[in-house]
Amino acid sequence: MSLQSPVRSDHQLARLLQIGVVLEEVVEARAAKHSELDDIDDEIKELLEEAAEESATHRERLDKLVDELDAETIPFDEIQPLVEQQYESDQDFDGILYDQLCNEETAYKFYDDLIEAIESSDAEFSIDRDRLLSLLREIRSEEETGVEEVTTLMERRE
Repeated sequence: MSLQSPVRSDHQLARLLQIGVVLEEVVEARAAKHSELDDIDDEIKELLEEAAEESATHRERLDKLVDELDAETIPFDEIQPLVEQQYESDQDFDGILYDQLCNEETAYKFYDDLIEAIESSDAEFSIDRDRLLSLLREIRSEEETGVEEVTTLMERRE
């Protein structure tokens, strides 16, 4: 399944939205884990907590879209282990912020590509295309803002 070609069916759209759910889970889990570190300052902690909350909201919104689609989906208990895998990350300020920046940029790019794939499709979906695109554009915009916030914070700390 590729975002290089138009989305052709509810089934394909559901799979792609589930990828978005997984991306949001990763952002949420990493930001939450990093925000619990003792040696980060309040500004970074606040940024990470807000990122975790935003990702949880995005995940819930995507889940609702998936539920509306006339398509078989992968049960969340099969997706969740992908998110729960252990990972190691650099825990100094630059490492934490760089990790957050990479996560935000990955999510932004995914939504940008997904929107393009839906816009280039002439398929009929069981959910309203305008509402779908509006929601995805809103999430993409919030991810873009996240990228900008992390970048600004990193630049101030140089």
